[in-house]
Amino acid sequence: MYIGEQLIAPTDERLRLSAQLGSQAIIIDTRPNRDVLDEDGSWNPTKVAALRRRIEGFGMRLDGLALDVGSILLDSLRRKDRAAATAERLRQNIKAAADGGVPLLKYTVAMVGITRTGVVEGRGGMKCSVFRAADYKPESDARFSYWGVVLPEDGSGKDAPALGTDETCGQVMAGEAGGISEADGWNAIEYLVSQTLPTAEAAGVKLACHPHDPAYPPGGLNGVHHVLGSLDGMKRYVALAPESRSHGFNFCQGTIAEMSSEPTALVLDAIRTFGPQQRIFMVHFRNINGGYLDFREAMPDEGSVDMAACIRAYRDVGYAGILCPDHVPLSDVDPGRERLFAFCLGYTKALLQAA
Repeated sequence: MYIGEQLIAPTDERLRLSAQLGSQAIIIDTRPNRDVLDEDGSWNPTKVAALRRRIEGFGMRLDGLALDVGSILLDSLRRKDRAAATAERLRQNIKAAADGGVPLLKYTVAMVGITRTGVVEGRGGMKCSVFRAADYKPESDARFSYWGVVLPEDGSGKDAPALGTDETCGQVMAGEAGGISEADGWNAIEYLVSQTLPTAEAAGVKLACHPHDPAYPPGGLNGVHHVLGSLDGMKRYVALAPESRSHGFNFCQGTIAEMSSEPTALVLDAIRTFGPQQRIFMVHFRNINGGYLDFREAMPDEGSVDMAACIRAYRDVGYAGILCPDHVPLSDVDPGRERLFAFCLGYTKALLQAA
């Protein structure tokens, strides 16, 4: 295992800092990734290779890129012609990633963003994103949820994210989705997997799926079900392609912790379930304070999950990949969060050394 970062459109200065902090690899989460696009909107393998060499120039590897699936999940239910066009673009991008020397692509199955209901103060006045199912209101969803690569409002009164922009990655308000049943959720995911996995297998690229964040209550929330919001859902996802070596998880430890009122126990169960199957392709090594249907995001050392126990579990199942900080709280004294990310990296490195 090793530490690394997931970065959006990093400058050379930011990459240099990451290298100085000890990162061995980078995941580029830029969506849409204009650095590698051709005029037709598909990835250019030469540009992908140039991006990889740029990262390598700082002494790090490019472990993976974000595959922006746009609105394909919703479109597969409502606008099949548009979904088919997106699927063709995704297949082209998977081939371009392979030709450019990138071994992993991560994607999300979020159709209605990453739902949050507010912000609370954390340690030293940090702004920590909150999800309390009992407090859900559409207007809070619009203000405080994550939309694609757009961060939620931090309580400072700034404008809400501009929904509908490219950076929101095809995600919409629940009321615009027209209702998503459990069957709809699985049909959409199965469509995406069927349209992309054969190409990834042929190209030797791993596809890392981020589960639904957060887990929703029984019966869904505002007409939407999160089918990949439980350990059983994750098992069913693996069963879509049980023999494939390209079919696995962007294993977001915080998201999995959100699935249970006993977050440490569930995270350890998930590691021990999917680690031996080699379904953990990358890890978002993050913590939360709280659990199922009521939590806030937290720094890694202050949450409800025993992070040292998780490191030992990853080691015991033979996981040897990247550990990335993610969902780090916001701070007015560190607006770019470089110092907070540095803390997360150092904390993770210390746990690795202790283990």
